[in-house]
Amino acid sequence: MSGARLSDVTELTLESAAELFGVLSTPVRLQIIRVLCDGEQSVTHLLAQIEASQSNMSRHLHVLHQSGMLTRRRDGHQIFYRLADASRGLLCRLVCSQHEPDGSVFAVPV
Repeated sequence: MSGARLSDVTELTLESAAELFGVLSTPVRLQIIRVLCDGEQSVTHLLAQIEASQSNMSRHLHVLHQSGMLTRRRDGHQIFYRLADASRGLLCRLVCSQHEPDGSVFAVPV
């Protein structure tokens, strides 16, 4: 969309963007993405990094996975999640950086 004007964006694109921002509308989901910007993590690791019950974490991971933000894989009894692509982390970083006094939030591998 480089160089495109907002008036040139289709209604379908705007609806998709609104759905994406809806998925990102909870602090826990943004925290999950922040942790996953460092790379693939197990649910156990995510629970250690983010204050949430296991059932709450599972619900948020499910929403993020269903939306296409995350991919997952199973290794034995462990489930590992990662960002589907780095652009999702960049979007979160851009939005969150607008609300930090120093403009920093988290690094996203490119």
